[in-house]
Amino acid sequence: MKTALTIAGSDSSGGAGIQADLKTFSALGVYGMSVLTAVTAQNTQEVRDVEELSPKIISGQIDAIFQDIDVDSVKIGMLFNEQVIRVIVDCLNMYQPYPIIVDPVMVSKSGYDLLQPAAKTALLTELVPMATLITPNLREAEALLGYSVTTLNEMESAAKALVRLGSKAVLIKGGHLKGEAVDVLFDGTDMHYFSRERIETKNTHGTGCTLSSAIAAFMAKGDALAVAVEKAKHYIHGAISEGLSVGHGHGPTHHFHEWYTQEGIRK
Repeated sequence: MKTALTIAGSDSSGGAGIQADLKTFSALGVYGMSVLTAVTAQNTQEVRDVEELSPKIISGQIDAIFQDIDVDSVKIGMLFNEQVIRVIVDCLNMYQPYPIIVDPVMVSKSGYDLLQPAAKTALLTELVPMATLITPNLREAEALLGYSVTTLNEMESAAKALVRLGSKAVLIKGGHLKGEAVDVLFDGTDMHYFSRERIETKNTHGTGCTLSSAIAAFMAKGDALAVAVEKAKHYIHGAISEGLSVGHGHGPTHHFHEWYTQEGIRK
């Protein structure tokens, strides 16, 4: 069985972060492993607190995995501060995994900062150049580049700008676009467009984590980048369309929608 490693924070409500990544890996038939970077106290309504783990235990987790298990893909999510970013970069430089999918988690849906301001430079100058693909949404693209990204043309320009910063490819997610939701993938040469019917639902907690993990899973199984993105888009569309009404805020997507109904009955 192919393997995928997630390096990210924990979501105590189970809808995003490490928990969403591992559910996605399992749903898509790859063996999931995890390196925890931070613990959050959160639910479907808000992130209440974040406590990062030490660089020592983060590097220890990475070493323990790579020194024993073949890793077929890596997904990187919430990193929180520059010390965490640097220790991860050092470890990945040592082990040279491929592919590396970076989801630049910066702010929660409730507005909680999940990346300290001082860490942005380390993200851009040290981690992004290592990435096979980065997957920012519109707000994250704006935060990385320092200017507004609100239209399809601006998404295309932003994708090119982010590739110039070193990433091999960029997928800018258009979920916050007005009208049709279109994601733009720039692979350094060509633009690819992925459009799906917009689903009116509040149960979208963890969509970014899930999409990037799905891409990592499909690439672990051998799919080329654009094919992996297309398959991942199909998967997340189904997961959102059958999202779960858990909690009183933004419920999670249904990671196992292909096997179980929303009521947990096997299809």
